[in-house]
Order: sequence, then C-alpha cells, then structure tokens
Amino acid sequence: MESISFLLNGERVEALVEKRLTLLKFLRENRRLTGTKCGCGTGDCGACMVLVDGEAVTSCNLPAFRADGREVTTIEGFAAPDGSLHPIQRAFVESGAVQCGFCTPGMVVRTAALLSKNPDPSEDEIRAALSKNICRCTGYVKIVEAVQLAARLMADKSPADARPAN
Repeated sequence: MESISFLLNGERVEALVEKRLTLLKFLRENRRLTGTKCGCGTGDCGACMVLVDGEAVTSCNLPAFRADGREVTTIEGFAAPDGSLHPIQRAFVESGAVQCGFCTPGMVVRTAALLSKNPDPSEDEIRAALSKNICRCTGYVKIVEAVQLAARLMADKSPADARPAN
C-alpha cells in the first residue's frame, strides 16, 4: 500500500492505495466521481481523461500513487460551486456536441488542456489535439465547433474565470 496526498478538484485528498490501483478506479470507486468514464481500459479512447497538473492524461493506465503531490481535476471540477457550467461545458451544450455523452468528459478535459496552451487554435490544431479522443456519435464536426466556441467564450473571460473551478 502507498500513502498518497494530492489536490482533487481543489480539495486535499489523502488515502492508502494499492500499487496496481489506477487513478480511474480510485476516482470512480473510492471518491465516487463517475464523470470520468472507463472506455477501453488501455488509454486509447480518451474517455478517462483528467487533468494532472494541467496536462490531459488517461487515468485508466495511470497508477493512483502517481497522483501523490499533484493537482488532479476531473470533469466534476469544471462547474462553478453554484453549478453554473464552465465555458467549455457551455460551448459543448450550445453547439450540440453532446449526444450520448460518454466521450464528453474526456473531450472537455482535452479541450481545457488545449486552450490553456493555445487559446486560439486552428481547426487542424483542434482536430490534432482531439485525435486521441474517440466519439462514436457525432462525426466530430459539432465537437470542433464546440472547441471553437469555447475558445471565443474563454477569450471574453478573465484568465481566472477560464480555468476549471478548483
């Protein structure tokens, strides 16, 4: 067992975890944060994306003990405390980019990572950034439109308002 301590959606978490426990299982089973999805279990579909120190990572193949001392943000950490949606979430809803919703948390997380580094990406840059996230419903057109809208919405916000709420 490993003792870990890290920030999870802005709150300090301390736990004992087995070495083989993935961050995904820890989040879903130990913390009951079920917004992060288990798709392929091999890090290939992007459904399990979370931010670790601001970087989008697949939590299904990341050992939970690797979160020790880090800052982890799940999809649940994006909405404001009052429940209002983050600009990226709003953009996905307004663009009709949410269909079955299974891929949406990973897409939102990957979009946040992209926009934190590149606040005005081209369509090609958006498609490249999202290339490791699989959506079985949309054909990606509305998702790309959502990322473009999110970039515009976030450009109208102060930098603090554009980050996931932690």
